[in-house]
Amino acid sequence: MEIVAARALTTRQTVSRIEKGDPRVAMGTWAGVLFALGLANRLRDLAAPSSDELGLSLEGERLPTQIHLPKSSRKTTKRLKATDQERPTSASQQRRAPKT
Repeated sequence: MEIVAARALTTRQTVSRIEKGDPRVAMGTWAGVLFALGLANRLRDLAAPSSDELGLSLEGERLPTQIHLPKSSRKTTKRLKATDQERPTSASQQRRAPKT
């Protein structure tokens, strides 16, 4: 334990607190101990949102089923759709489009 503490630049007491699961130990200290033990790649798994099944399910419940645009955005959307319908889309349509 002394060697791990020295390599992680912390004290034996802190390493002991980490072993006991003390939540008051700083995340940087956890990272230092994991690095000293050769387990630094586990940090990526710890912080990966894709591995947090509970968090993903809670986030899925919070997502809206429908999205309602404010009235000002609806007008802009309608105007954009009308403009897109007036424009020719392909090169052949552009050649055939009457010039104004």
